[in-house]
Amino acid sequence: MRPFSFSTTGLAFALVLTASTSVHALEAGFEKTADGVIVSPASGPARKVRLQVMSDRIIHVTATPTDSLATPPSLMVVAKPATSGFTVVQSGDNVVLKAAKASATISLKDGTVDFRDAAGELVLSERDRGAFLPVKVEGQDFYEVRQQFNPGTDEAFYGLGQHQNGQMNYNGQDVQLLQYNRAVAVPMLLSSKGYGLLWDNNAITRFGNPVPYDVASRDLKIFDADGKPGGFTASYYVGGKLKVSRVEKDIDYRFLKDLPNWPAEAVDPATKAPMKDQKVVWEGQIQTDKAGAHTFQLYSSDYAKVFVDGKLVIDRWRQNWNPWYHNFSAALTPGKKHKVRVEWNPDGGYIGLLHNDPMAKSDRHSLYLTSEVGKAIDYYFVGGDDLDQVISGYRDLTGASVMMPRWAYGFWQSRQRYETAEQIVGVVKEYRKRKLPLDNIVMDWRYWKDPEWGTHRFDETRFPDPKAMVDEIHGLNAHFMISIWPKFYPTTDNYKELDAKGFMYRRNVEQGAIDWVGPGYKNSFYDPYPAEARAIYWRQVKDNLKGLGVDAWWMDASEPDMHSNLDVAERTLRMSPTALGPGAEYFNSYSLVHTQGVYDGERALNPDVRPFILTRSGFGGLQRHASAVWSGDVVARWDDFRDQISAGVNLSMSGIPNWTTDIGGFSVEARYTNKDPAHWPEWQELNLRWFQFGAFSPLFRSHGEAPFREIYNLADEGTEVYQSLAWYDELRYRLMPYIYTLAAETYHRDGSLMRGLVMDFPSDLKVRNIDDQYLFGHEFLVAPVTSFKARSRDVYLPAGATWYDFETGQRHAGGQTIKAAAPLSRMPLFVKAGSIVPTTVVQQYVGEKPDAPITLVIYTGKDGKFELYEDDGLSNGYERGAYSRIPISYDDVSGRLTVGARSGNFKGMLDKRAIKVRFIGGGAKPTDFETVDASVDYAGQPVVVTRRK
Repeated sequence: MRPFSFSTTGLAFALVLTASTSVHALEAGFEKTADGVIVSPASGPARKVRLQVMSDRIIHVTATPTDSLATPPSLMVVAKPATSGFTVVQSGDNVVLKAAKASATISLKDGTVDFRDAAGELVLSERDRGAFLPVKVEGQDFYEVRQQFNPGTDEAFYGLGQHQNGQMNYNGQDVQLLQYNRAVAVPMLLSSKGYGLLWDNNAITRFGNPVPYDVASRDLKIFDADGKPGGFTASYYVGGKLKVSRVEKDIDYRFLKDLPNWPAEAVDPATKAPMKDQKVVWEGQIQTDKAGAHTFQLYSSDYAKVFVDGKLVIDRWRQNWNPWYHNFSAALTPGKKHKVRVEWNPDGGYIGLLHNDPMAKSDRHSLYLTSEVGKAIDYYFVGGDDLDQVISGYRDLTGASVMMPRWAYGFWQSRQRYETAEQIVGVVKEYRKRKLPLDNIVMDWRYWKDPEWGTHRFDETRFPDPKAMVDEIHGLNAHFMISIWPKFYPTTDNYKELDAKGFMYRRNVEQGAIDWVGPGYKNSFYDPYPAEARAIYWRQVKDNLKGLGVDAWWMDASEPDMHSNLDVAERTLRMSPTALGPGAEYFNSYSLVHTQGVYDGERALNPDVRPFILTRSGFGGLQRHASAVWSGDVVARWDDFRDQISAGVNLSMSGIPNWTTDIGGFSVEARYTNKDPAHWPEWQELNLRWFQFGAFSPLFRSHGEAPFREIYNLADEGTEVYQSLAWYDELRYRLMPYIYTLAAETYHRDGSLMRGLVMDFPSDLKVRNIDDQYLFGHEFLVAPVTSFKARSRDVYLPAGATWYDFETGQRHAGGQTIKAAAPLSRMPLFVKAGSIVPTTVVQQYVGEKPDAPITLVIYTGKDGKFELYEDDGLSNGYERGAYSRIPISYDDVSGRLTVGARSGNFKGMLDKRAIKVRFIGGGAKPTDFETVDASVDYAGQPVVVTRRK
């Protein structure tokens, strides 16, 4: 083993792409560089493998099949490599790159890399790199790239953005990273072994099986209902009567291009669309020669059911225009025919049955990433002592999570949609009249005249004085958020300005595509990748809307979603070419650059006011643009509600901390829309349970289609549902000192508000797969109720802690599953012993009573610490140190609570304030909010309160 001295000369490489992917054989060698090492392995698909040290625990890997290592600049990563603090040594056939808290060993034989943590433990190992498969995209040369790690592993994987299949631990599962309404692709993955991997690729990417799913007939033999080979028997019923029966090779009406395949007998000759009141049933059998668990996807909208061998495996509904994937698996016996039945009630919807063969067990349980388009394998290993440190490493690479304004953590009311100024102002007035706390009111789309999408102008017939409207909302101490889209009609001046510069995607217009508004209008989206295009977009928005007093931006359809039902190949062409390259190369990154333009514009216009953006799509680095994500147009169903838990937790574990969902679900089944007594109680209960969950989400936001979602429209005052909605709304504001401290920690200490159980209890193996519980901060364990009429639910209390029931104060030992009470008015909620939770009085909006007392609620039974954070809540002074912290500690043996000396200051900080103290234990109920055990006057110097024995 011999060390090599550092080189101070940088290396420059020209981008050279070749079609050759053959395994090469040459003399191995390596070259020490200023920031790491470059290896030329003797064999394997990579000719060059470069390792760069980014920090004491982050290593960047780039592998290419050519002698060039030049790759396009990263959109996600803003950090620069380090040039000191590491060593490079040769050890036999390996080269070892060692930083202070992580190391990488690279083979000179085949270029594979192994990673070790700070303790020297092997945690991540490259294995099958596969061939770099050449692909042509719009005349340019790229590769399909893939990399496998840790075959046969039992570790748990998290992150990867936001997905809608109820997946928490991804080990053994498949996830497609493809931006879509309700799906957010963030190629950041965390492991229970204490490391992370950021896959630096903007294209469509697959985690799990590297083979894309396709129609069932690709892999399986299909037989009709009579046992004849060739396809499923498809029966089309209209009004309950059979219209036509035929054999179809596959179930495949996934996209617009597939609809002409509908049988003529079931098409309305007047509209050329499938007849109304249809039901389609596919029946048959499938057969395979491969044993094991076969994986399937049902791509569907409207009502759909799938039965395999008589067992119901899928029963879902989605709005007809917004299909997506539902995963299921089935153990098939080679040579045996297995019965399949699919029932579908289409109302303009889409459907497809897709399949993949079983993988070898070691491959199935591995970290496997495949990207459809790339120049190289490009990723970052992020080590850490715990998963919080891994998330911190992600933000070291991609940017800090800048702080949101404090009011953003209050309650938001929204609707699809407020149609007049009187409606939206009236809602704020009603909340104030009823003393229901509210901080933000949201103007959804179509406030413009129908033919004017992209003008960013209000329809003056419905909004005669928008500025006066916003002023009135501000006068009611609420904030105003408005929807803006990257979409334009070609008749608008804004489209013409962008198009004249070459900044509009033209194919959508050239194809004659029309949208769903009125008679339908031609439209397209702008290209945000050039800085000039972003500047123009921001100026157009600013000139038309910002002067009205808009407080925040709702950046909808930021995938971009030109049409929800285009096939992916066509969708890719319609968002291409970008200024940087083909749309396929940058498929997942649109929202990142789109939000950048508005964030940069806001910071330039108002340098000391925090911007706030809500976006439907997201990508690695989004958190640096003051952007939160919501889970898209999810539907009002119990199973979809349950899916939001794992969706939100995994997005948070991807490093993007601010997340919300449409409380109650955006789209609604017809049975809920007319207050039918047979269904209205379920509608109310679904909304209430979702609202309870929303109160413990990073952002607390009610939104959706009719029925209206305002608290007073969901239930009558005095009813149990209304009272519970109001109670959770008030509880959010009681907890605001705690919540805002958590929010501040996302910037100052790279914290997370919504936390997977594995983050705080890594040694408890039982928490790894729990997908319907999570932590809110380090203190609260949240267990939403996701079943109709459930009045209790099983809750697992993680080992290593004692837990208090938030409603009763009853203590429970960790490491057990309990049957938790869940009356309609309450959601099971637990607080860890040793927690210190700062609270305040109920306020009608954040900051209404700045001098209100702080009540510290101490959950006894263990020592505890908390550091209360405060700042002015609106400015960017926090970036310059304008904030205060008050350290608080509790010693359980002595019963002493110490409120320590305050550090820091900011404009408007209270010199003195009353602090009240409550001790929970021995029968005290956390929800007895007015009970106080002690009170002190705090003026910034230490005070001590001792618990009475």
